[in-house]
Amino acid sequence: MPKIKVPRKSTAVDMTAMCDVAFLLLSFFILTSKFKPSEELSVVTPSSVATETALENDVVLITMDAEGRAYFSVSDDAEEQKRKIIDEVNSERNLNLTDAEKAGFLRAGSYVGVPFSQLKSFLSMTAKERTQVELPGIPIDSANNELRVWLKAAQNAFMGQKMNLMLKGDNEAKYPTFKGVLDALKANDMLKFQLITSPDAIPEGTEFYRIQQLKAKGIEVSDGD
Repeated sequence: MPKIKVPRKSTAVDMTAMCDVAFLLLSFFILTSKFKPSEELSVVTPSSVATETALENDVVLITMDAEGRAYFSVSDDAEEQKRKIIDEVNSERNLNLTDAEKAGFLRAGSYVGVPFSQLKSFLSMTAKERTQVELPGIPIDSANNELRVWLKAAQNAFMGQKMNLMLKGDNEAKYPTFKGVLDALKANDMLKFQLITSPDAIPEGTEFYRIQQLKAKGIEVSDGD
């Protein structure tokens, strides 16, 4: 008796549902993602082969641009400290800042780049307006180093807590600017800070490269090795 042959049919997979799910997930991630905002203070930092990454929390940052101007800022997570800093500066210098002007310092991404005589008008600016004006920077010369006041207020605001003090300087920044910043730090006995640089790959064949390779393998390396 002859066998009955079952006709073969081509197998087809309906991908419509999978495509719909993929586009839904893509739309979700696009709509919920928070992109890093562009920096209002743009500086080109010198390169280094340091392996440690810069801390992001409880940061007091001093920025020096290529024109020799100095800026002061505090990370957004330290909102309570920022409030204490602007209150102390306002009281110390009799600036008569309003709550709205103080809010300009508390705003996310805020920084200071003007002398105290211009601080009221500066804090009333929007973030967009700040990018459209040329700021003179905080005075840091020997006769009038206003950065000392900001650092003193920051030191008091972080009293009893760890403050991560960082310096971020442009590769073209001149020595007098750096000296003025150091004078302000020394005046407040703030001698430990971290320099922010652009990381470079460690040159192969160097002793530093060998040590990092050993550490990557979990091998402990002492200073004498």
